[in-house]
Amino acid sequence: MSKRALVTGHQGFIGRHVLRRLSDRGYSVTGFDVRDAYRVDARDFFRFNSRHYDLVVHCAAVIGGRTTIEGAPLEVAVNLAIDAELFQWALRTRPDAIVYFSSSAAYPVNLQGLSPRSWENDLMRGMPLIEKWINHGDDTIGKPDLTYGWAKLTGEVLAEHARAAGLRVHVFRPFSGYGTDQDPSYPFPAFIQRALRRDDPFEIWGDGEQLRDFIHVDDVVGAVLAAVDQGFTDTVNLCTGRATSFNELARLVTIAAGYNPQLKHLEAPVGVTSRVGDPTEMLRFYSPRVILEDGIDRALRSVV
Repeated sequence: MSKRALVTGHQGFIGRHVLRRLSDRGYSVTGFDVRDAYRVDARDFFRFNSRHYDLVVHCAAVIGGRTTIEGAPLEVAVNLAIDAELFQWALRTRPDAIVYFSSSAAYPVNLQGLSPRSWENDLMRGMPLIEKWINHGDDTIGKPDLTYGWAKLTGEVLAEHARAAGLRVHVFRPFSGYGTDQDPSYPFPAFIQRALRRDDPFEIWGDGEQLRDFIHVDDVVGAVLAAVDQGFTDTVNLCTGRATSFNELARLVTIAAGYNPQLKHLEAPVGVTSRVGDPTEMLRFYSPRVILEDGIDRALRSVV
């Protein structure tokens, strides 16, 4: 009999890839989203379902890119309720393993250069974020990135309580995941589309010097499954440690597309100025296989 897996948020970017990989492994996979095709809220699934699953991968969340995170904070706050229902359900049904997707947004924003540039922030620019810099037992825990970050930070605390209750929970903090089928509201696919149209000037939000740590979705899923396979339950970053500015990303994308446009910077939501991860913990069980340049080539070829 095949093992049973539940993938919440199975229609989302990460969830689609997790579902496909688990199906390839022979799992019998059930997918559920924040709202499914019949407009049933995922929270109702957790309230009324009593089935046991061998593996639960919890990707369901309201995200929507930087515009939603900054412009609709209460909409994003529904993630608190989704996560609370997940762990209450897990206490009843006792899955063999639970994967909880937190976020790099859970890190304190003062470590990510959010405040205006200063000598101190310039020193911190590009500084890799280390897992231990979030200490749930610290009375002075740093402020995360808006309601999305707060929800994920709270989800991590719930995961700790679930572990204390005897559940096996894997917690991951993905950085800037990307891939060929990502929603165009995110920077990477938006840049790919501009390059395919050969936009000139090439528009970038903000001054383009914001740093991000791009990790391919294949490596996000690969790392998660490697951790589950190996029983690695420490909270871990999913990242490469490579700091890439949006200006550099634009240059890489346009070079790969074969042209050299002017860059045009726009006033728009930009988030923190530096969000780069330390991959040391992840490298204990998984090494990324897709470098950014290869990921760009894949994305350009997939649309041509």
